[in-house]
Amino acid sequence: GFGSGHDLTVRGFEPHIGLCEDQNLLLAAAYVSDAQYNRNIPFETSPQAIRLYYFYNHWTMQVAIYFFICVDLSLALFEEPALFPLPFLATSLAEVLCLMAFFGRLVHFAKVTPQMVFWKDTKNICIMVTIVLTLIDLIICGSLEAVNIHSVRWSRALRPVFLINFPESRQIRRTFRSIRNTLPDILYVFLLFMFSVLIFSLMALKLFGDRGLKTVEGLPYFTNILDIVFELYVLVTTANSPDVMMPAYNFNWWYSLYFITYIIINTYIFMSVFLAVVYNNYRKHLKNEIRKLAYLKRHKMIEAFNILKVQVGTEFVVMEAQWRRLAKVVAPHISSPHLELLLRISDEGQKGHVDKVNFLRLPDLLNIQVVTINVKRHPLEDWMPRVYQSSASLLVQRIVRHRIFVWVYDVIILINAIFIALDEKNPFISHAEWLFLSLYIIEILLKLYTYEPRAYFGRKQFWNCQQILDIVLILRILRLLRIIVSIQRFRVIVTTLINIGPTILTFGGLVLVVYYVFAIIGMEAFRGKVRFSDPNFTSPDALVCGNPALKDSAFARDRYCKNNFNDLASSFIVLMELTVVNQCLLLLAGGFALVTHQAAKLYFIGFHIVVVILIVNIFIAFILEAFFVAYSLEKSEVETAIEKKIQELGVGIQEEEMQDGKLIDNVDAKDSGFSGDDGDNKRKDLKGLYFRIASKKYRTVDALLQQMFESEIAPEEEGPSLDEILNFSPGDMYPKNPNFENSA
Repeated sequence: GFGSGHDLTVRGFEPHIGLCEDQNLLLAAAYVSDAQYNRNIPFETSPQAIRLYYFYNHWTMQVAIYFFICVDLSLALFEEPALFPLPFLATSLAEVLCLMAFFGRLVHFAKVTPQMVFWKDTKNICIMVTIVLTLIDLIICGSLEAVNIHSVRWSRALRPVFLINFPESRQIRRTFRSIRNTLPDILYVFLLFMFSVLIFSLMALKLFGDRGLKTVEGLPYFTNILDIVFELYVLVTTANSPDVMMPAYNFNWWYSLYFITYIIINTYIFMSVFLAVVYNNYRKHLKNEIRKLAYLKRHKMIEAFNILKVQVGTEFVVMEAQWRRLAKVVAPHISSPHLELLLRISDEGQKGHVDKVNFLRLPDLLNIQVVTINVKRHPLEDWMPRVYQSSASLLVQRIVRHRIFVWVYDVIILINAIFIALDEKNPFISHAEWLFLSLYIIEILLKLYTYEPRAYFGRKQFWNCQQILDIVLILRILRLLRIIVSIQRFRVIVTTLINIGPTILTFGGLVLVVYYVFAIIGMEAFRGKVRFSDPNFTSPDALVCGNPALKDSAFARDRYCKNNFNDLASSFIVLMELTVVNQCLLLLAGGFALVTHQAAKLYFIGFHIVVVILIVNIFIAFILEAFFVAYSLEKSEVETAIEKKIQELGVGIQEEEMQDGKLIDNVDAKDSGFSGDDGDNKRKDLKGLYFRIASKKYRTVDALLQQMFESEIAPEEEGPSLDEILNFSPGDMYPKNPNFENSA
């Protein structure tokens, strides 16, 4: 969204500028901001609607709506069955307050978007229906609570609807759309998989049902078709392997071939086919989404250009003064040197205006953060310049800056790690620790002597601060992480993982939604059926987890009593265990089936299908696509353009050079691009200022794919109409872009 400066910018235009020009600039800035943040909200273009739209996207409004969503979801911690019980009236009032906030946000949205668009938007209908259903449920439950009658709060399972359907959660919605679009193809594979399980179940019934075999618990072995289907489904997860096979294997070793064949077909082949189908469909629908984003972004930027354009000669352009004002409205906190740098990139010929091709790049330029560095001289150079600039001093500085110096200390770190792993009670080892500590202190002192201290301990210099932690907290082993930075391939892999990290959080929201819904259902179905007692208690009730139906069961024998659905936190832990699978699926499903009904197993199978087979496979598909794309693209085209311009201007600086005070005198006005009548003045303004690419924000998977697709769109191409963009389908032809199509 927008920073706080937007509101001030909107209200604080200079009075001498025409009102119409103000409105045009605000409208163009709204389009550019939407393109910058990939917002696809259609909004009215009247002056009042534009200001309401700015306010709607203000960061405080977004923080507020997420706050109320968090409060609404967390109410399950305080409602029965509760981790921290509160009266029904207190939780109800809090929920009503949240519903009022959601309704207010919806009304605000209705004020900025056309009515026909608002009422056709499924998201808005879902929010309104959920609010009404929640209020009905609250009234019914409150009435029954007044006469001491317990009722099921079924509307609690609908709370994630608010998280999914507000416009701010477009990334989570996109993931849900991927699941929805992938379901038809997965359904056919799943039906074939279940058919295979059923065939093997019937074979098992015929093979083992009449042989009088018994399980370890003494129960009949494979005599009930429903139990057989469940056991074989669990075998796909290998959670009950080889236990489920042992009675038959002990009877005749030839029967092991049946289970081996089953595992090969259903565990290895079908599960791999699931992943292949999910991955193929995920890529197809992801690229369709990216294509929509790319064309919508182009559409908005063309709208902004058409608002601000003027004709110069034979072409339409945006004048430099107007471009500056636009950039300041969109990014009010941008520094003057940074703005000057972006203008030099956009106005390639320094003609005083920005053409259409370069104007369309503005959102990408603003998404690349450029750190402005004010290089300072080392204090010793001011205090004792003759000594600091002496031959011996310069030799020390050259040694410290040399790559070999880093390699030597990397070797020392590795040797130190070996010593840490050895027995520290050995006198030689303990004395060696003091040697390593001394070497680290020497390294710090040498770097402080070579580099300007404030830059050395700057906020970006993590490794330097960690060296101090080594001494203060004796966290020497963490220095091993620094070796990763020294090896190029390690650095590329780790950087790739860091870059895709923010997008991975999208799946955190998806998993939260699924966990929350299943947790609420589980709490309503299984609350109080299993109770945990102190492990030291040996009473009969404690030994059966508070339920006689669990007597002599594996659930009670293995002390699974704490795995219950008696509150939200315990429910989430149970679901996490089910996600990992292991033996939990068999034991938990069997245990809760004993205390309720055999149909309870369907709950656990359903969770496994939704989370493990569907969501985990989509997550793997996402990781594969993300890693392939991010790993293959070291630098984006726009980032390279900025770095190129920085070097052309002579104000480029590398991370490791930040502390070098010598760089102050290396700016040449003639080569910097600031030569001319006012070149000297601009050089003075930039004296001591250097730039470094610092942002990884732009290099997300979606942004990289979108940029690859945009590179195939001709600069002069207007693109399809808005309706055509919104109606794109994965079956449509893609532009012939080998990079885009073969990004994996």
